[in-house]
Amino acid sequence: MEPVNWIAFGIALMASLLLTWPVRQFALYVGFVDHPDARKVHLRPMPLLGGVAIYAGFVLAAIATAESSLHHEVLAIVSGATLLVITGILDDGGFLHHQIKLFVSMPLAASMLVVAGVHAHIFSQILGRSGRVPDVLLTVLWVVGITAAFSILDHMDGLCAGIAAVASAFFAVAAALNGQATVCTLAAAVLGASLGFLRWNFAPAKIFMGDGGAMLLGFLMATLGLKLRFASHPAGDCFVPVLILAVPIFDTTLITISRSRRGLLPFASPGKDHTAHRLSNLGLGRKKAVLALYATACLCGMAGILIPYVSNAVKGLVLFVMFLGAAFAILALERAPYEDQRDVFVSASVPPSVPHSD
Repeated sequence: MEPVNWIAFGIALMASLLLTWPVRQFALYVGFVDHPDARKVHLRPMPLLGGVAIYAGFVLAAIATAESSLHHEVLAIVSGATLLVITGILDDGGFLHHQIKLFVSMPLAASMLVVAGVHAHIFSQILGRSGRVPDVLLTVLWVVGITAAFSILDHMDGLCAGIAAVASAFFAVAAALNGQATVCTLAAAVLGASLGFLRWNFAPAKIFMGDGGAMLLGFLMATLGLKLRFASHPAGDCFVPVLILAVPIFDTTLITISRSRRGLLPFASPGKDHTAHRLSNLGLGRKKAVLALYATACLCGMAGILIPYVSNAVKGLVLFVMFLGAAFAILALERAPYEDQRDVFVSASVPPSVPHSD
């Protein structure tokens, strides 16, 4: 990587690493903590607000290394990130209805990117000027979807921050291979901020990032996916970010199908039925389940890096095999033991002083 990328990585890493501890102490002091209940895996109150440290690390690195010609894009990214962090903190504190995030804050953050010129170009490549409106709609859907996916991925120690770190590393590599300096720098900043926080969040976690941190990382992942371009391989553009972000996309797909099948609203029925929970219940335990998803993210990321450079026939075969594998994985994981949220109110009736476990 170029020196500026190492600078962005270093600033974000040190800021996130050093700020997480005072943020933790502040959260404990003001009582901004996540209490255990039947839907959660932690057994004692955990301080929230870790997303503030991630946010500070990324913003400091992005501003310090931004090119003058791209200040409008960086401003839009930082503005969208700020909106989501604030919304997440208010939601964690019980000051907002949870649907505000999905139907107001996330689309608004996506709109900020569109106004700054950060949006999909898939339909425009095919239809020309008439493809702009579908591209804008796809951009909003992508940003909302990936942001929401990371929001619900934050359910086990080190999972969300670790997957974000893996994904941002592959985004940095893909951008470097294609001469996209700005994307590489932004990805390096996200990588540093995620790793700095992961030091305090990996099992056993000492602090949670909260919904503000999870939505922040999802928004930044979606943004990197939109900005990534393969000038010499335009046909591979749309597949790369999908493969790099395959783990959160898979997890969201799994719980959407599973909860819908059980008559539950996918994004309004939190519980211990995610991919990591099911892998843990199969005997891996929480830490090994998280590590298994790290490994899966690495494999999918490598596929994403390579797929633009293979023939269309090989590309189609790889995507078909991965889609088929994901479908079989969903069927298999649906047979694995997991919490059925329809019974959660029974377990929730246990007195709060009694700790819950998986």
